Amino acid sequence: MRQNKTYILAALLAGSIAAPALAQTEVTAGVMRGKDYGVTYMLPKTEIEITLQLVRHNYTPGRFCQYAGRYLQLNNVSADAETHWTLENIQMQSVGVPDRDQTYFVKLKDKTVAPLMELTEDGIVRSINLPFSGDHPRPQDTSAGAGRKTPLPDPTRFLTEDILMASSTAKMAELVAKEIYNIRDSRNALLRGESDVVPQDGRQLKLMLDNLQLQDRVLTQMFSGQTETDTTTVRLRIAPEEMKEKVVFRFSRKLGLLEADDLAGEPYYLSIANLQTPALPPLTEDETKKKKELEGVAYNLPGRARITLTQGNHPLLEAELPVTQFGTREYLAPVLFNKNSTIRVLFDTATGGLLKVERD
Repeated sequence: MRQNKTYILAALLAGSIAAPALAQTEVTAGVMRGKDYGVTYMLPKTEIEITLQLVRHNYTPGRFCQYAGRYLQLNNVSADAETHWTLENIQMQSVGVPDRDQTYFVKLKDKTVAPLMELTEDGIVRSINLPFSGDHPRPQDTSAGAGRKTPLPDPTRFLTEDILMASSTAKMAELVAKEIYNIRDSRNALLRGESDVVPQDGRQLKLMLDNLQLQDRVLTQMFSGQTETDTTTVRLRIAPEEMKEKVVFRFSRKLGLLEADDLAGEPYYLSIANLQTPALPPLTEDETKKKKELEGVAYNLPGRARITLTQGNHPLLEAELPVTQFGTREYLAPVLFNKNSTIRVLFDTATGGLLKVERD
């Protein structure tokens, strides 16, 4: 269905391109209804997208956490379970979304050389008279569990009979610590070539070393505890306007990402400065009337903005990004599509601006 929608003019072109007389391609603002054939498209407007990579850390104390310092020299090991969040990465970019107020209809008249248009799934114009570019998968707004690791095996698999039959927790912790040191001694012996068991080749040596390292990690976590991490990516969208140090979100080590008005977290501020300083005079009544009688294909000439994200007094990100709302709107003259040659146009679907215009 999408391909049929995108190439709605393809079948109509076949019967019209060979006609000797050429009529203008008519473009009107708004959604056209009735019996007219053509393509309705939209121009995009800009939103600022802030991508946050959040990591949740879940700490579970080990069974022998109170003996970690005595037997393994592991100090400051907590005996209390804890969950906390960290903000690992922040990225910022401008993205385009359909602007319902900038909807246009390219009408196909009889004996016209009307353009063949390709639209995005959202109805934003992508190209004119260019080959179909194929499907463009949409990025996911959120993704969870990207940083989740495979859990380690049950440590009881590596406990000997003497350990399991120990009369007290303290005695069991002592025997497990000795087992850890024995594993480390065996690994060192393999690395030095002093082991009684000689591996047949390098692959078998690697398997033996990996198995000893796994046992070491699993048993050591009975003292140090285990921290599981879960990574979540969140994308925030903000409609750009001139602003100074506006709170866009808050973050708490204990609670994670919070709304801008939740005082339980530290605020993150966004500032947007319009770099197009000269202000255009307002349109007269006659100019406004002419705008409603369009002839040509509308496109955006985006402006630019300086965008800064700060936390407290610390700047985190600063970039100059294109912003459609700070720019102007222009039109491709209809004469471009009424000659005995093909005009090919490529648009930036994020801004609605021109990327390329070429003629055969």
